Amino acid sequence: MTSLGNLRDLYQQVILERYKKPRYRGQAEPVHRYQKGHNPSCGDTIELTLNLNEVGDRIEEVRFEGEGCAIAMASADLMAEALTGRNVNEALEMVQRFQDMMKGGVEFPSEFRKLNVMQGVSKFPVRIKCATLTWHTLKAALESSSSAPPNGFVSNE
Repeated sequence: MTSLGNLRDLYQQVILERYKKPRYRGQAEPVHRYQKGHNPSCGDTIELTLNLNEVGDRIEEVRFEGEGCAIAMASADLMAEALTGRNVNEALEMVQRFQDMMKGGVEFPSEFRKLNVMQGVSKFPVRIKCATLTWHTLKAALESSSSAPPNGFVSNE
């Protein structure tokens, strides 16, 4: 039986591992969507690039660059992994589900259980913006229709 403390330790381990050795850092090739996100309250910044299929309705690749705390960077890496190969509508539903989870709502189903690692962040309201920054940025990227860098950036304030 796993105690809550052990579970919290496991979650912290995963977050630190993804922060130290992100698997999806870099730039998508080619870039079909580009979006910059910024969290003014703590200075996290993220640059998200997406490669979509020919029709533009499926995410082929998600990559990110940026600087920020372990939670922000781990969230970006876990999101990139979970959304690769997903259609755009499914990705937008996952953005909503992640935001709901950060408000203490539902977890992700078992196929996305790695994303549930971020659920512990919901207990620390000041850190929720760190976890959701990359998801806000992704939503803006998917809802735009251009690979050109937009003026300014998305803020999650």
